[in-house]
Amino acid sequence: MTEGVPDYSFETQIGGLVAGVDEVGRGPLAGPVMAAAVILDPKDIPEGLQDSKILTQKRREALFDMIAACAEVSIAEASVAEIDELNIRNATFLAMRRAVLGLKRFPDHVLIDGNAIPPDLPCPATAIIKGDARSVSISAASIMAKVTRDRLMVTLSQQFAGYGWEKNAGYPSKAHLQALQDIGVTPHHRRSFKPVHNILYQRHLINR
Repeated sequence: MTEGVPDYSFETQIGGLVAGVDEVGRGPLAGPVMAAAVILDPKDIPEGLQDSKILTQKRREALFDMIAACAEVSIAEASVAEIDELNIRNATFLAMRRAVLGLKRFPDHVLIDGNAIPPDLPCPATAIIKGDARSVSISAASIMAKVTRDRLMVTLSQQFAGYGWEKNAGYPSKAHLQALQDIGVTPHHRRSFKPVHNILYQRHLINR
């Protein structure tokens, strides 16, 4: 494997039907956490797969369409309510599990980006640190999850203007934090996250 360039070597070593899984949206103050599971065709792997975070938006969008056309893809989420109820770690595991279960074919093995394996997966799994830069299946999953979530946040930004979600995807940018102070908390904000919780607590004290 070339340094920093993902390939299909993990999948080949494991054998059978292997799915790559990745998530996006652990850090934002608003919106769901999104996960994708992707089974690539080893004879038809799109060129240029890479960690979605280092690709341009234009390249991500192009690869999204290419992956959708040639791979088996399942995309799932855990809602803001589930994040607040379960905590972000467990909600992320839930989204990943849903993505795997949503695949049309049952994978023999799952490659997970990161250092933790979600409990109750329906098949064996391997966690790969920086997997989105090492396994093309995980790279593909990272692209599918990120593009889907970014598109959702653009849609939500049209319903709740002023927070800049079309640019910051719900992450705590300076403009987003200022909008929370000026406009307030929306139904799509994660109330268990400290900046949102603090604003709600301040408002509660003022209104007492």
